[in-house]
Amino acid sequence: MKLAVLGAGAVGRSVVELAGEYGHTVTAVADSGSAAVDPDGIDADAVVARKEREGVVGDGDPDDALAAEYDALVEATPTTLGDAQPGFGHVRAALERDRHVVLANKGPVAERYGDLRALERESAGDALFEATVGGAIPVLSTIADFGPSKVTAARGVLNGTANFVLSRMAAEGLDYEHVLAEAQDLGVAEADPSFDVNGTDAALKCVILANVLSDDDVVYSLDDAAVEGITDVPGSALELAAEDGRTVRLIGEAAADGVRVGPRLVPENGTLAVTGTRNIVQLETEHAGRLNVSGRGAGGPETATAVLADVGRLGR
Repeated sequence: MKLAVLGAGAVGRSVVELAGEYGHTVTAVADSGSAAVDPDGIDADAVVARKEREGVVGDGDPDDALAAEYDALVEATPTTLGDAQPGFGHVRAALERDRHVVLANKGPVAERYGDLRALERESAGDALFEATVGGAIPVLSTIADFGPSKVTAARGVLNGTANFVLSRMAAEGLDYEHVLAEAQDLGVAEADPSFDVNGTDAALKCVILANVLSDDDVVYSLDDAAVEGITDVPGSALELAAEDGRTVRLIGEAAADGVRVGPRLVPENGTLAVTGTRNIVQLETEHAGRLNVSGRGAGGPETATAVLADVGRLGR
């Protein structure tokens, strides 16, 4: 398939670099201020090198990429809340052209799910968004295979930064501020980590899960989620939990009674006590019991594999 990639961060660049391995051609790529367009396929190495060297991907305008010839638009711009712009506008433009859309951007799916589905119904294109929940983990495709009506709930550890902080606090007996600084030095946490440590990122993923599981019967947004982060979890709480054979993880839940995210006590050697930046999602199914899906929940190449898996589904 021919792809236009909007967003040249870690995920967008990885999609550009890996698309050829999956048999696809990138005909356009854009960052916030520039674009490279070639109907025969851009030179991925040259585009990525120029982005790293000069901070731009090409000499064109970003709108040139949106107007280019492609079969599927990959929306990999940063997640924004509320009206989810400019990502939602990109999605609208592609679907109104009867093109497919594959999203790594959580905003349009979490904040404007009803609008997204309405646009999709009026379009010859489809919208897929595996990469918005759990990075490389095939959570949404697993739900689709079982059928959303046969999955009664989803819960799990859905933010690698928060999980790194909590697991390091527990393992080393360190306080929150110390471990957060370490995470920032390692590149595991952003300079402004609030999106991760206050629970917003995990909540957006759980809202997406809730929307998928509701099968359009009810539409959720971030405003519908009860969210608590990890900034107030003291090291002493982890020490007390360890004395009882338990630990603390930031757990997100999507079920019939709503969306919740917050620190929870879990068995120290239990399934949900994943360490480092790993993610895990538990799906409660009607006939198959509990399924555990775990893996790398973030990262450029990791998330790009989920994007390209969606592109492959569209091709089939």
